[in-house]
Amino acid sequence: MNRTPLDSPSVVQPDPAAHEIATALLGQGYDALDPRAQKVARHVAARTHISREVQRVADQHATLGQRAADAVAALGGSWGFVALFGATMLGWVVLNGLLLHWQGHSFDPYPYILLNLFLSMLAAIQAPVILMSQNRQAQQDRASAEHDYEVNLKAELEIMLLHQKIDTLRQTQWVELLALQRQQLAALARLERQRRQTGKPDAPARGRPRRLVRALRGRL
Repeated sequence: MNRTPLDSPSVVQPDPAAHEIATALLGQGYDALDPRAQKVARHVAARTHISREVQRVADQHATLGQRAADAVAALGGSWGFVALFGATMLGWVVLNGLLLHWQGHSFDPYPYILLNLFLSMLAAIQAPVILMSQNRQAQQDRASAEHDYEVNLKAELEIMLLHQKIDTLRQTQWVELLALQRQQLAALARLERQRRQTGKPDAPARGRPRRLVRALRGRL
């Protein structure tokens, strides 16, 4: 997966929205954040995804030596290698025993010094290669942990933004409801003033709702 401009730490002038997000949600200025938090703020401001396939990216950028080290470590840590190694040593011992029995001498008699030399050279070569593979795996684990941190931080910021939007919407609705209620109260006050100005008696006005309620009950 290719890197986007938002992933590059060389972004000199990010979106002003990234500064607002850093101040409002993280409580710090954009310049005071670490590079990973700045990257998350840029992605949140741009409304772009931040997740990526860490293992695939690492495999694409692996060198030939790193791939060879992984192959050697995978082979050396398998039961197939253990079986092959045991069969080789057993065959070495049996072959030298047969040569000693048939010819009276062998190329590597007991205690098999030549075999020990080969095993020592194999261990001396294999150990650094396995360490190289382990170091690369540790780098991949760190990259995966950093990626998980970025994804989790972005999800947390997105949730906080949603809460802010919901709170703002709720506050706006309350303001609109209060304004509507004031308009209704003002309209009722005008109607009350008009009724008093016309000089109509209050009794019929008070009895009219009761008659409406009785009529509705009769229909039900």
